[in-house]
Amino acid sequence: MQRTAKRTETEAVVEKKVKDLMGEKRRLVEVPYTASLAQTMNVLVANRVVAVPVAAPPGHWIGAGGSMIMESDKRTGVLRKHYIGMVTMLDILAHIAGDDQDHDHDGGHDLLDIDRKMAVPVSNIIGHNVEGLSLWTLNPNTSILDCMEIFSKGIHRALVPVDGQVEEAVGVELVESASSYRMLTQMDVLRFLREKVPEIEGILRLSVKEMEGMINENVMAITDKTKVIEAIKCMKSSFLNAVPIVGSTQLGGDQQSHAQLFTVNFTETRGKKLVGTFSATDLRGCQLATLQSWLLETALDFTETVRKSPLFEGTAVAVRELVTCRPESSLEEVMEKVVSNHVHRIWVTDEHGLLLGLVSLSDMIRVIRLSLLSQLES
Repeated sequence: MQRTAKRTETEAVVEKKVKDLMGEKRRLVEVPYTASLAQTMNVLVANRVVAVPVAAPPGHWIGAGGSMIMESDKRTGVLRKHYIGMVTMLDILAHIAGDDQDHDHDGGHDLLDIDRKMAVPVSNIIGHNVEGLSLWTLNPNTSILDCMEIFSKGIHRALVPVDGQVEEAVGVELVESASSYRMLTQMDVLRFLREKVPEIEGILRLSVKEMEGMINENVMAITDKTKVIEAIKCMKSSFLNAVPIVGSTQLGGDQQSHAQLFTVNFTETRGKKLVGTFSATDLRGCQLATLQSWLLETALDFTETVRKSPLFEGTAVAVRELVTCRPESSLEEVMEKVVSNHVHRIWVTDEHGLLLGLVSLSDMIRVIRLSLLSQLES
């Protein structure tokens, strides 16, 4: 009887559809293809988002990944714009940091002609990052389980059409036309699941170490001596939006070793002390006038500087809080920390603060989905 009741509660969750998650979503934040990178960064800062779709006139562009995602007039059906790709904060920062030939040996250059680089049209940097090469729509009638499967595979966000022309299709689409769109993200899905605690409490009570595949034991990290410009280049080359900062006293090596990512492996006998997090989103607090000088600071010093920005007042960044969990932490606790601090990964540490691994939003969504399916089958 108890098992039947639990199955019924699980069914109540999985029967939800994408449209049930869209009630409070605001109007889509976007930029035109002609916007400069400076203007695009201002949009990201003003709206506190980390990525925006780029819109262009229809008929002149090939969309990211071959997508044809259009906005049309609701009354006449005439196409008004074509979303040609997605641009993230990391794309802009990687463009600013430039290539090795732009720098002298010490990481300086004419220290970046920032004004020139930020005047480039945003359309010029679409596709420089894996995320920018993919642009998806998610049908409103897609089930929450199908949505979770998509987001568990590394897709961080998708456009959801309002009054779309394809009513019956489910899943992700590369071709769509609608009068308007809203953005659905991995974080939205986790917020939804957090509100369903009574229905999935059995899953949320489990510790992260009990859930197979939850902890990623190979983590790419930088040291407390890595400069901001070096960190950005490392993140660009490895397609990472954030990296942990670990103490360098255990590592040794020359300055060159601090300009590279290295792997912190959970199976190593000696862990590395976690001392900070460097994230592309932190640089939303930059003013362009001061960004140039910050690029040659260490990433750790930068985190101390940026946390004083009024943009981060009242957030985890402002108090330089390290968002971490232990292997014994419950999934409910981890989910609460991720959502309340609005971070996209949580570092796993031991009782001494040594870095053991990480749990990403994709990992959380994937494992919860598999657990829900298991409950339905039992």
